[in-house]
Amino acid sequence: MVDSLAEKPLRGLLGVATLSSVMRLRSPMFRLAVVLSLCAGCASAPTRPSSPAVLTAQRTVVASQGLTDALLRYEAQVTSPGEGVVERADYELVADGQVVKTGTAKLDVALTPGAPADVSFEERAPYVKNADDLARLSAQGGTLLLALRGTLIVRSGGQEQTIPFAASRAARMPRLPTVVVEELDGARYSDEEVQLNLRLGVRNPNPFPLRLEGLTWTASVAGKTLGSGTLARADTVDASATGVYPVELAVTKDTWGPEVKALISKGLLPYGVMGEVTGPLLRVPYSLTGEVKLNVSR
Repeated sequence: MVDSLAEKPLRGLLGVATLSSVMRLRSPMFRLAVVLSLCAGCASAPTRPSSPAVLTAQRTVVASQGLTDALLRYEAQVTSPGEGVVERADYELVADGQVVKTGTAKLDVALTPGAPADVSFEERAPYVKNADDLARLSAQGGTLLLALRGTLIVRSGGQEQTIPFAASRAARMPRLPTVVVEELDGARYSDEEVQLNLRLGVRNPNPFPLRLEGLTWTASVAGKTLGSGTLARADTVDASATGVYPVELAVTKDTWGPEVKALISKGLLPYGVMGEVTGPLLRVPYSLTGEVKLNVSR
């Protein structure tokens, strides 16, 4: 059999390959088998996610609040089409429209394809600059907007992705405490001796505890100072409550003067008490006056 002109070059290139082998290489079924074999090899190779990780839920919670600072907690859910890790959060804490603190929170939360992953971190920061700022906020009243904002850093498939976030929560505006005379009575023991029992109250109008450093007082009767001191050292007044602190005054010849008998005989003693309640960034002066009616002699 004489080789055709088209078969001679093929025989030279393929060596011992037969013409039937060449024909099989040209077959469409053989080509399809090769393509399927190549695709089967590709199936085990990793594929990149078709879309980036996204936030599916987020909120900021006021975990606790004080007169001058607050603890905020950011909570979110991140969903990714592929495996990855939420490595950290770069954030700002914002109060009343002003950035009061910046930071970075390490997270290391693993992402499973298609499953929401919970992410959270906490930060405490002051939202009051000084005593004047506290007085301004107290007079303003209403609510204070607190927020956490920034970016979540996600690493997936060797690539880094940033997800912006921002969530806020309204908190009660801090309010200054007030000092009142919670209770007062005068016990007359003789024509020249009266015992005054004064209870000063520090009212906390806030829905959170109020930390005090002290409550100073100077008390007088009919214009004469009878005593002074400091109460409520390192004390705490509960939320929406009143802390009560007793003061006892003896009105006698030794404490008030030789005219005490004439004063007591009137049955009505004018009194005054003044001082200051103090705490972190807190200085509230007070001045209270009144009269106490004396009971009968014991």
